[in-house]
Amino acid sequence: MRGPERRTRGVPDGTPPPTPSTPARPEGAAPRRPGDRPDSPPPGPAGRTPDTAPQAPPANPAANTAPVVCPGCGAENAPGRTLCVRCALLLNPGPPPAVRPPWWRRIISRRRPRRGHEAGARPRRRRRAPRLGVPLALLLVLAAVWFALPHLSGLLGLAKEETGAPESMPPTACHGSSAAKGHAAGAAFDGFNNRYWAPEETGDAAGEFLECEFDTPVRMLKMVVFPGTSARTDEFLTQARPARLVAELTAKDGTTKTKTIRLKDQAGQQTFDVRGSQTVRVRLTVDSAYGTGKGRRVAVAEVEFFGHRS
Repeated sequence: MRGPERRTRGVPDGTPPPTPSTPARPEGAAPRRPGDRPDSPPPGPAGRTPDTAPQAPPANPAANTAPVVCPGCGAENAPGRTLCVRCALLLNPGPPPAVRPPWWRRIISRRRPRRGHEAGARPRRRRRAPRLGVPLALLLVLAAVWFALPHLSGLLGLAKEETGAPESMPPTACHGSSAAKGHAAGAAFDGFNNRYWAPEETGDAAGEFLECEFDTPVRMLKMVVFPGTSARTDEFLTQARPARLVAELTAKDGTTKTKTIRLKDQAGQQTFDVRGSQTVRVRLTVDSAYGTGKGRRVAVAEVEFFGHRS
């Protein structure tokens, strides 16, 4: 007796069971061994294969460069640095700036830049024209020295007088328009400031004068005046004092030079710049005075001149 037959669900009787299907091989494809490259690129981004090796980064050109040594402290610095890591000194200051030559060298060496010759051209010899600048300058200097020789001694003497200390120039003769008894004009030039000259008339004494002469011409530079009767303050106010004097300098050739001198109402010396060349005579005229009144005369204790002998 047969047992019950086993049937496959959905498969008719007598039909063999289906076998698993295999992928179809493309035409012309041969079997590939392990390790061989595939015939077609795998899926994914174009131009990228899984076995493509990553590219190495570019080599650093400064890696093989020698370190920069600081000229100041000797420390080694990485290539490409501008300042030293230790002392901050400039590592590559560059070429020094060009020094401009002096003006006289630029004038002498002023030349036009030479132009190069073309290939195959034969350079022509040029005759250099004589330079007249230097000989002409030498001639001008020699001419100036030749014409200045007669005046050189005078110029040197003038410079010596201006730079040297002035000397005392006492007059050889002096007189006044008038003089009170015991107060002659010579008292104003005797070197003592406790004796004085006073005119005979009392009051403002406008127009009264002192006059002195020199035996040789002098170059006048300064004048010192002691107004009043004395350089001491307790005796200074006993008489009137000149407030303004007019100095008239007469030269050897007869020309005159006038200067007004304003004095302070105080005891002691007062210095003034009074300049005159070849001076042979000086007149001091009283123009106004301090402390005038009845029975008071204008007094001048001392007058001194300073300069150089001509």
